[in-house]
Amino acid sequence: MKAFVVEKYGKDGLRAADVPDPTVGDRDVLVRVAAASINPLDKMVRDGEFKQLLKYERPFTLGHDMAGVVTQVGAKVRDFSIGDEVYARPRDLRIGTFAELVAIDEEDLAPKPESLTPHEAAAVPLVALAAWQVLVERAQVTPGQKVLIHAGAGGLGSTAIQLAKHLGATVATTTDTATVELVRTLGADVVVDFTRDDFSQVLSGYDVVLDSLGGQNLAKSLTVLKPGGLAIGVAGPPDSGFAKQLGAPGVLGLVMNALSRKVRKQARALGVRYEFLFMRASGAQLRELGALYDQGVLRPVVDSVFPFDQTLEAMAYVEQGRTKAGKVVVAMQPASS
Repeated sequence: MKAFVVEKYGKDGLRAADVPDPTVGDRDVLVRVAAASINPLDKMVRDGEFKQLLKYERPFTLGHDMAGVVTQVGAKVRDFSIGDEVYARPRDLRIGTFAELVAIDEEDLAPKPESLTPHEAAAVPLVALAAWQVLVERAQVTPGQKVLIHAGAGGLGSTAIQLAKHLGATVATTTDTATVELVRTLGADVVVDFTRDDFSQVLSGYDVVLDSLGGQNLAKSLTVLKPGGLAIGVAGPPDSGFAKQLGAPGVLGLVMNALSRKVRKQARALGVRYEFLFMRASGAQLRELGALYDQGVLRPVVDSVFPFDQTLEAMAYVEQGRTKAGKVVVAMQPASS
């Protein structure tokens, strides 16, 4: 089958290749990919940023989420049948959605939301799971709380705004001038145009911040939290919980804590908290999220669709910052098909 594989770590390490069809285990579902989408995580894994924790055996197929059709099921699979339309973010060490076929553990898989096209559904799994795990699981957002979501026009931000609003929060976001109206239509109550204003000078008293940018943006985010508030970073720095989640040796947990010591110290000085979140695969959560898409509570935001054979161009488009809003999708067939 055709796939895009990481031969070596680095910007030039991804290439098109013919590789064997995936092996299907007893609890696996083989899916013919209809579409996949580009995530910042793809670049990070391609560049080897997690190679000490995620030990992929090169060459390996890249790609972290997809929508497609079931073509084969393992002997112990009970919840899926050939012909089912599905979507997923395969678990770490079993990624590989930039390919014609991918074998996915049935626990990571869910029925595709009926209201979404395959192209739309492919844009959803990773960012929707991340938003759910930040806002519902980790922060446990309740009605009336104030939530700041950075980069509101991005794939994660546009999803998190909608979910936070559904949870009853007052939602603020940062974005640029061109997408101010978009984030308002997604549900943002307060919009800070970062090209004109510094969010840390105009916002205060927030219960939760979702930071996808890291660095100085994260440090400033701590200052807008009320006492006891929580900043959750998905761009880092990581903490010991990340190493524990991946089952890494204890010494790596100490290393992760060292990386985040500065920001955690800053948070303590302000009477607030910082935690790192690295989203995980969950078919059960995708089922819950799928219902929200079908109810119209959530809607995907798709920037553009590239043909599958232009996956490298799609990656470059995202890396060059050309995405205007939402996700970039790579598809086996044109959107009109």
